[in-house]
Amino acid sequence: MTDFNDNNTGNTLFPVFLKLHQLHLLIVGGGNVGLEKLEAVLKSSPVARVTLVAGEIRRPEILEIAKNHPNLEVIIRPFQMDDLDGKDVVILATDSRPLHATIKTETRKRHLLTNVADTPDLCDFYLCSVVKKGDMKIGVSTNGKSPTLAKRMREYLTESLPDSDSMQTLLDNLKEVRDKLGGDFDYKVQKLNEITSSWLEERKD
Repeated sequence: MTDFNDNNTGNTLFPVFLKLHQLHLLIVGGGNVGLEKLEAVLKSSPVARVTLVAGEIRRPEILEIAKNHPNLEVIIRPFQMDDLDGKDVVILATDSRPLHATIKTETRKRHLLTNVADTPDLCDFYLCSVVKKGDMKIGVSTNGKSPTLAKRMREYLTESLPDSDSMQTLLDNLKEVRDKLGGDFDYKVQKLNEITSSWLEERKD
């Protein structure tokens, strides 16, 4: 039996990948941090449904991005509480901590998952560094302690793993094998474990 108490120390965050095209994300902020968060979201989920609200768009790149992403709506005016209506996930990226605290109080009441830039204590989740190779996606988290190290780890993994085309071919082949395998679930898991273990051994050589 698994002893879950062994995992009570260190990073206890639960990793999860969101289908943002099925959710509605709100970003508050039109400056450097707002742009950074927007780019991170769209790089990983290009068809994400996003509304960005800001009293001023200080980074014109945001408006350029909006031209190429029909699922991105940019509203240029100060944030209003009814901007939270119909939203599922919220990212606060202004330079006003008091505003962030006020909005966070409301999102907590509404049970909306919220990320607050540079304020880990107010965050329900963190944005991780992402390694993407075809359909393979790996998220790297340092529990909010060192985003810089997370970026270095992303670079290391990106260089160490096979290129995107090779990884995609591997994943497609594994899916084809899985679809053709007979037997029950346990048998399929056993065979796929053997195949992937063999692949890893070849990589070591």
